[in-house]
Amino acid sequence: MTAVNGVGELTVEPPQERGDAARNRLRLLDAARTLIAERGTDAVSMDDIAAAAGVGKGTVFRRFGSRAGLMMVLLDEDERAMQQAVLFGPPPLGPEAPPLQRLLAFGRERLRFVDTHRELLSEANRDPDARYNAPFAVMHTHVRVLLDAAGSTGDLAAQADALLALLDADYVTRQLVDGGRTLDTLGAAWESVARKLCGK
Repeated sequence: MTAVNGVGELTVEPPQERGDAARNRLRLLDAARTLIAERGTDAVSMDDIAAAAGVGKGTVFRRFGSRAGLMMVLLDEDERAMQQAVLFGPPPLGPEAPPLQRLLAFGRERLRFVDTHRELLSEANRDPDARYNAPFAVMHTHVRVLLDAAGSTGDLAAQADALLALLDADYVTRQLVDGGRTLDTLGAAWESVARKLCGK
């Protein structure tokens, strides 16, 4: 359905999801969460998820496009919660703290997020379109803006890239599993790099 708003622009309302399609979507997400919690991401196939949800494998691909797409939908709710905390929450993560303090808090909070969701993030990273998606763009902009506000100079986009590389799920997993690092030491490394970039 279309409507004309008050300034003469045409708006299009999104199509309503059919009841059976909405139920299938919820069943698939519930099945995926349950299986991943039981077995881990690598041990769960799209066939497993379809069977657990009681739908055909084609339904999974029609709903989510790819395995990586499904992983991103599973992450979406927690990504949104983190974005809300960053954009509107209390300090030190939220907007009332000084920029460098926010930047340091963001790094540690994101490390905790990555540790909690590293299997899903790693799976999603296999698809470049899923890896550099809207949540990544929001994080990149947030880090770049905070670097600027905290006094960093030079190529802020490249600096944001470098800092976000320290929060990459595959990097974090390797450091935790094979490198003998902890979330605390990874957080300290993030802080060290962030402070140097800001001349602190």
